[in-house]
Amino acid sequence: MTLDTYCFDLHIHSKYSLDSLLSPQKIIDIAYSRGLNAVSITDHNTIKGSVVARSLKQDRVHVIIGSEISTDYGDVIGLFLSEDIRSRVFEEVVDEIRDQDGVVVLPHPYRRKRFLNDDLLSMVDLLEGVNGRSSNESNQCALELAGKIKKKPLSGSDSHFSFELGRMYNVYNGPLDPDNDAIRNMLLREDIQIYGKSLNVFLRKAGIYSSAGLKLLQNLSLSCRG
Repeated sequence: MTLDTYCFDLHIHSKYSLDSLLSPQKIIDIAYSRGLNAVSITDHNTIKGSVVARSLKQDRVHVIIGSEISTDYGDVIGLFLSEDIRSRVFEEVVDEIRDQDGVVVLPHPYRRKRFLNDDLLSMVDLLEGVNGRSSNESNQCALELAGKIKKKPLSGSDSHFSFELGRMYNVYNGPLDPDNDAIRNMLLREDIQIYGKSLNVFLRKAGIYSSAGLKLLQNLSLSCRG
């Protein structure tokens, strides 16, 4: 056992998402400078960002391989993955994550295509109660939903740019071996505290609109090359 206070952010996007420019190395550097012990780079529909970060020669920040997967009901985050999730159907995505011994997280439950019914909500392991890109009102509703369905809430920065990274984070107070098995067990079974302060409305919307513009430009570039 090593650390007594473990800080982590499990919702970060790198340049392997079309709406971010952050390199995995930059994410590690910023995470370390902001006191984080672990991160998961959860790029859209790919684990590549996490895999690249995991391959970096550094022992400052533990990297959990993850991805934010698009489904017919909106996004789902898979943690502790070993390969990309292929399906885009909510129930099948959950099954694929479980087949990899992963953890299912429902991000920003009030920012999605369709709201999940009780049966689908029961399938997730953890719920993102506080999201760095959601309004205070949406986050309050998410926290209330976590309590109602008895799912442990997490905080995630949902960062796409450096000014967002680590502004929302989680803390576990207790001895912990910083490896995947211990962290997975901690997430599912231990008490976790949510920390962080929402960005002001201007900065929050600036990040969202910048990501949307960047995604549009990247898609246009890809279509021109195609």
